[in-house]
Amino acid sequence: MRIGICPGSFDPVTNGHVDIFERASKLVDKLIVAVLTNPNKNNLFTQDERVELIKASVAHIPNVEVDCASGLLIDYAKSKNSIMIIRGLRALADFEYEFQRALFSKFLDDDIETVFIMTNNKYSFVSSTGIRELARFNGRLDGLVPDAVKEALEAKFANRSE
Repeated sequence: MRIGICPGSFDPVTNGHVDIFERASKLVDKLIVAVLTNPNKNNLFTQDERVELIKASVAHIPNVEVDCASGLLIDYAKSKNSIMIIRGLRALADFEYEFQRALFSKFLDDDIETVFIMTNNKYSFVSSTGIRELARFNGRLDGLVPDAVKEALEAKFANRSE
């Protein structure tokens, strides 16, 4: 079975992420969306909330499963018998960052490939950081995030006065 890992913090998951998941799912028998913990990030949603939001957003993709991961990504990928790590790219800056990560992964395990998928142009400007900022200031989220995420963001910021 060909297993791929699509890792990220996904805080929150966007339609750009979902587009990458849909396309990546065609490359493998099973795609695992790995929700990573990063102690250096101050997340809006808990890891469990992010997992649930992603599950709701990928329910239409039969070969996708959502899981939590921590530690070295390459160790997680090996533990899942993954043959590839799949990364979405929006722009040149993403490539430079992800290229360095891919080289590091290759150094740690030569058997696991990193595959890059370019984002759909209509999502090339969408980032989780931008979505959080839009939501914080009551900006329009239509078409940028799945419905479940829009509702969760609206609920998160409903009682805040920022």
